[in-house]
Amino acid sequence: MRTAYDFSPLFRTGVGFDRLSHMLNTAAPKPENDLSYPPYNIEQKDDDHYRVTIAVAGFKANDVDVILHENTLMLSGRAEEKGEKESLNFLHHGIARRAFKRRFQLADHIKVEDAGLEDGLLTINLAREVPEEKRPHKIEISGSQRLQNKAA
Repeated sequence: MRTAYDFSPLFRTGVGFDRLSHMLNTAAPKPENDLSYPPYNIEQKDDDHYRVTIAVAGFKANDVDVILHENTLMLSGRAEEKGEKESLNFLHHGIARRAFKRRFQLADHIKVEDAGLEDGLLTINLAREVPEEKRPHKIEISGSQRLQNKAA
């Protein structure tokens, strides 16, 4: 059973924190989700570059969807059903090819550079691209002009 928390008191005096509220409400794992499949890594290559690697053994590139919507990276996969499944007699069946959905919340200004599937690993490269107007910039201080204007 999932316990719901009411975070509304935290947001009564804030404006524009809707995404944070949504993230807090969805952060608790739901019992129906298998959080271990497929396994994944998140790497930080440097201050502005990241890589998400997901093990999708047995999936082809057209079996997996990578969708970026606003600040959510959504991955889903569905294995192509083969008609010969009934005729196979597994002694051990350890390779899972079941459908999956996984979501990653991305910070502001994170963009997907590229995605590739090789050797059963789906690799998604991400980069932080902060617009020039959002970057910190130094303000020049000019004290002499201000003093001259007061004297006049």
